[in-house]
Amino acid sequence: MPKLNENYLKLEKNYLFINIAKKINEYIKNNPDKKDRIIRMGIGDVTLPIAPCVVEAVKKGADEMGVKETFKGYEDSGTGYDFLKEAVAGYYKSFGVDIATDEIRISDGAKSDCGNIVDIFGDDNIVLITDPAYPVYVDSNLMNGRKVIYADSTEENGFSAVPDPSVHADIIYLCSPNNPTGAAFKTSELKAWIDYAIANDAVIIYDAAYEAFITEDDVPRSIFAVEGARKCAIEICSLSKTAGFTGMRCGYTVIPNELEFKASNGEVVKISQVWGRREGSKFNGVSYPVQCGAAAVFSEEGQKQCKINLEYYKENARIIAETLDELGIWYSGGKNSPYIWLRCPNGMKSWDFFDLLLEKANVVGTPGAGFGKNGEGYFRLTSFGDRDKTIEAMARVKELIKSL
Repeated sequence: MPKLNENYLKLEKNYLFINIAKKINEYIKNNPDKKDRIIRMGIGDVTLPIAPCVVEAVKKGADEMGVKETFKGYEDSGTGYDFLKEAVAGYYKSFGVDIATDEIRISDGAKSDCGNIVDIFGDDNIVLITDPAYPVYVDSNLMNGRKVIYADSTEENGFSAVPDPSVHADIIYLCSPNNPTGAAFKTSELKAWIDYAIANDAVIIYDAAYEAFITEDDVPRSIFAVEGARKCAIEICSLSKTAGFTGMRCGYTVIPNELEFKASNGEVVKISQVWGRREGSKFNGVSYPVQCGAAAVFSEEGQKQCKINLEYYKENARIIAETLDELGIWYSGGKNSPYIWLRCPNGMKSWDFFDLLLEKANVVGTPGAGFGKNGEGYFRLTSFGDRDKTIEAMARVKELIKSL
């Protein structure tokens, strides 16, 4: 009998959102008349349709697959078609960051690359993750038996963790704007992490999936907008939330050409080459029609159309935040992020507040405890829902909290 990777046995039995789904299904089973009343503001899935020009580009790409002269099989490089990488590089340039096309690799989404990127690093590395954190960062490393340590994100530091120079780490996960807390690093805060990584000869895995929601000037859209990042950082981004690709699956990872590490035999190795080798063996690339649609996202018309959806979600976030302001509840996020991270009322624990909100208001959010120990006592709401349902949900939340 083969031996099991018993590191999997150290994980929570179910992924966070599976546990949430089970609770919702159990509630509906016991209260079938409430099924259509439930408003979901938990999982960060978009609800608006993909931009029309993007849909047309996908259709055109699909049509080309039905013609012998334009049919596409395996992609030669496996790193993405040049037309899409050039579009991504142009997008970075639009906010002042120069990225070469050979530093960009097209992926099927940020979640995949955030978990898979650590395949190229040894299992004896120490991994530092901010707490609370997107569960994929933690789970992906525990699966390989790596030592995981944490940097505290708390209400006291605005849920923007700061590096501790007395602690050593080899791999550092940062997410800004942050999932789940909605907090976003300012330039000076991100520079402190870059300096820490360089001092520790470490690499930063930087999740920028929500960069399109940034509105403040002193919050970088990319880690590469900050001095020193090209020496120590890998940036992972996604079209899931910025262009509605949660069901289409497309993202991109940027690895600077100068990012190098020394192997045990003294050989200097480019990280991009090692990642490329991993992907060549385990990944066959993103489908041609989807890449056609992704390129359309970065066109002038695509950016215009996608911005309409982004503004819709930002207004939902404003509505949620306004309600919390009225109730006097502390929160972070909402301004540069689609997530609002609030302190549970009356000192309630996260799962207790989840149950109360589901049962009394028929509103679903995400318990902060599911994101780490520092998430206990906090709760995440998303702004990705329907406008009318968001307004209705916040009216119910207001009524419930005022009754406590």
